[in-house]
Parts: sequence; C-alpha cells; structure tokens
Amino acid sequence: MVFSRLFRKPAISAPRIPDGEIVYAIGDVHGRLDCLEDLLTQIDADPDRGDRRVRLVFLGDLIDRGPDSRGVVERVMALCTASADVTCLCGNHEELLLHAAEGARQALGIFARAGGRETLLSYGVDAATYEHADLKGVGQLTRDHVPTAHLNFLRTLPDQVVIGDYALVHAGIRPGVALDEQKASDLRWIRAPFLDHGGRFERFVVHGHTVTAEPDIRSNRIGIDTGAYRSGRLTALVLHEDVQRFLTTALPEEAGASID
Repeated sequence: MVFSRLFRKPAISAPRIPDGEIVYAIGDVHGRLDCLEDLLTQIDADPDRGDRRVRLVFLGDLIDRGPDSRGVVERVMALCTASADVTCLCGNHEELLLHAAEGARQALGIFARAGGRETLLSYGVDAATYEHADLKGVGQLTRDHVPTAHLNFLRTLPDQVVIGDYALVHAGIRPGVALDEQKASDLRWIRAPFLDHGGRFERFVVHGHTVTAEPDIRSNRIGIDTGAYRSGRLTALVLHEDVQRFLTTALPEEAGASID
C-alpha cells in the first residue's frame, strides 16, 4: 500500500526547494532493507521527477532493530558512491555503533539495548555467541565483524544538509542556536526542546528520530520517522518548489503493527 498526500501552504510563507530540483528525504530505515527497496522503487517511478535534478537525503538511523542493517548500509553506500546527489546523515544509532567499535562502555550498554544485537547478527555474529558476550565482548564482536569500510563510511556522514528553505537533520535542532553553531549531539539526539518549540527556526526543519504513526506535520517542522522497523512503514517526504507530499511503504502483514 502506498500513502501519498499533497498539501500546499500560502505562498507568502511556504518553504521552497530551488527550481529544477526534487528532494526525497527518507526517514529512519533501522535495518529494514525490504522497506527501503520498496520505497526506492516508488521514488524511481514517481512521475514528478521529470527532468528535475533528483536529490536523495537519508536522515540517519540506517541500522539497529530491523533484521538487515548490513544490507541497508551496503545499499546506501552504493547509492552515495554512485551519485553526489545522494546524502546520508549521521543518526544517533550510527554514533552508537561507532563508539561501540571503539569500546566505549556507556555507548556499548545503549547499543546493546537499542538494537545492536540485530545489527551484529546481520553482520554474521552467531546469536549464541552474542548472548554470552559481556559489554567488552560486544565491542570486540563489533570490531571483528563490521567491515572497516562500513565504519569509515559512517564516520564521514554529515549531521545536516540545507537545501533551499529546508534544513534536513536526524533528530532536530536546538532552538535559538544558528544552524552553523548546532552541536552534533543535538542534531543526533535532541527531543523535547526541539519538538516542543512552536516558533520559527532559521530554516524549515525535516527530521526523523522520534517515531509517530504518521508524518508529524507542524508549522515549523515535519517529522518522518514512522517506525519502519516495527510497522513496515518507511516514509519519504517529497519536496519540489513549494510542494510537500509523502511516499510511504506498508507491508500488508504488518500494516496493523503498533508504534511506540
């Protein structure tokens, strides 16, 4: 099932994408390669592409929780290598994986609770081996099984991209702080100060990180993490000129799954 919605704002305040471009901002994939392939197929078939410059922006959290983090990373790496118009941002889960590979104990604890098991199993770690590993052992398993090329790719990911009137980030931004002065920790982890802010930001913000059953459409931001790892719904926000609309996957057997 595909969910597509179109809406426009009054021209005086509507954020815009540069003429001749179309942007597909893709929410948190979390190891759901099946959903990602479905969404990429929809994007390829989108009639609004026309002869516009096509830009894909992954909002981060490629990994953890879902069954095929490795496959997702490889797919996105290939897309980024093939075109400079594909960008992937660093999410908090990428940050956790990188710190886990360095043996950082606090990060290892969070990584283990936040879907790191599924990630390492996708990289070939045996389930029984993982279950018997302590935190130090999880760090060693990460170093032994996640290819250096994947870690190096994740280390290069930016924290934000600005396109026209939009700022695309993983989690959000700190209200009252200029975009070029934002801390990586906020861009990857922030919730309440950003989500609760009702005023205007320097740019209209597109983000993931906080799960909602449907795209979270506000006057100053749009959140597009629709919990793909549980719901089967991976969402892309489509932007061109002053248009905002959505493409969303939904697997029939999971369409009724709960979101939290």
